[in-house]
Amino acid sequence: MIRLMQNTFIEEAQTKERLCEFIMGAEQLSMGEQVKRFEHMFAIKQDRKYAVMVSSGSMANLVLLQALKNMCSIREGQQVAVSALTWSTNVMPVMQMGFKPVLLDVGMNSLNVTPDALEERIVSHDIKALFLTHALGFCDDLAEIVNLCRRHGILLLEDTCESLGSTYGGRLLGNFGEAATFSFFVGHHLSTIEGGMVVTDSEALYYELLMVRAHGWDRNLPTAALEALRQHHRVDDFSARYTFYTMAYNARPTEIQGFLGLEQLPHWNGIVEARYLNYQFLQRRADANPELVQIMPVNDGVSCFAYPLVAKTDEYAGTLRRRLQTAGIEHRPIIGGYIGAQPFFRGNADICHVASFIGRCGCYVPNRHDLTIEELEQIGEVISGV
Repeated sequence: MIRLMQNTFIEEAQTKERLCEFIMGAEQLSMGEQVKRFEHMFAIKQDRKYAVMVSSGSMANLVLLQALKNMCSIREGQQVAVSALTWSTNVMPVMQMGFKPVLLDVGMNSLNVTPDALEERIVSHDIKALFLTHALGFCDDLAEIVNLCRRHGILLLEDTCESLGSTYGGRLLGNFGEAATFSFFVGHHLSTIEGGMVVTDSEALYYELLMVRAHGWDRNLPTAALEALRQHHRVDDFSARYTFYTMAYNARPTEIQGFLGLEQLPHWNGIVEARYLNYQFLQRRADANPELVQIMPVNDGVSCFAYPLVAKTDEYAGTLRRRLQTAGIEHRPIIGGYIGAQPFFRGNADICHVASFIGRCGCYVPNRHDLTIEELEQIGEVISGV
């Protein structure tokens, strides 16, 4: 079986040995210095001012939206546009915050929200924010999407959980909006088993994120911000550590996750390069199959953890899945399929025809950084239709 996920970590055995040594020698395993160091190093690598680690990529989305609601950047009842081809927890937090999700269709060749789809919804809806999913390392015309958001006063947020290391115009995805989220789930690019990150250049949002992550208290704020908050609310030193200022959660990661992040981060460049080379190989094979939609993302650097296949017909979609099954190649639906067809969302959406089609006729296959030549050839043979 050629699996979508082969190992828990890059350099599996060595990482587990170092993790055991760390746990045995650590004085503290709840959130502390390892998490702070990982946040600092990740922010530098991503070229953002601030990074806040949380317990999962899904919690990164929830914490970000809660922070923006607390700051009144988005108010209850306002409309937030989301991709119709995404993961459930990109959309669920929008609903949980009391915002109204507006589904945007995607491009058949990019799998991502197009400027046309956004502009169509801008005309018919009063959109306050766009939570844009960068699906599978790809994006569409991001420059025009940014321009549309600026012209119409739309707050742009990026869900980059599937696209760490991908670039558009030489700039990393996750660096185009007010904030972006990342996932370190075991099946994604960098694994801390579970874990996520929110990045931003906004100091005010950064402070709010720190409080939303941890009960709404001020303990993790820089000293000046902490003292100003206590003075504003007239909180004395005795009460301060158990004063809760804002709506929040316990979304804290552990020192184990911070340690693993620091262990995996140096492999960023290598895994991105390997996945891009694999992607180019698989793309050539897929393009040779006239039964498949040609995927043509517009970004210059693609770092996808799986390779998407979209059949042109329902009949061939079934044929393709049977061939993959027979060849022992693990495959699954593209992300969460068409979100508008999911039980939690059904009845709340206009039909997004392209996303609905991809949900029926699409699947994806492995693009691990450690695929062997033999495995790539085996996948390539099946998807080329030979």
